[in-house]
Amino acid sequence: MMQASWKGQVLARSESTKEVEGNHYFPSDSLHPAYFSDSNTTTHCGWKGDCRYYNITVDGQSNPDAAWYYPEPYARAEHIKGHVAFWKGVQVEEI
Repeated sequence: MMQASWKGQVLARSESTKEVEGNHYFPSDSLHPAYFSDSNTTTHCGWKGDCRYYNITVDGQSNPDAAWYYPEPYARAEHIKGHVAFWKGVQVEEI
């Protein structure tokens, strides 16, 4: 079981993450939606496609663009569609 947490709050927990380039991608339905809001930030990956971000807010503290996902990944990354990964201080660990 993998867990993502920040500022002492569990953001996501799942037994079925997908690991890509050392990042665990959590199924979208494993996220606790109260902590997430859409970001306007976008980036592009040459083999995964266009990337979107979420801001994370816990107890009034914001962590902008701390989670990312590929809404329409390229064929080579299709297995991470509907999954979200974390960075920027979010702790991802096996529990």
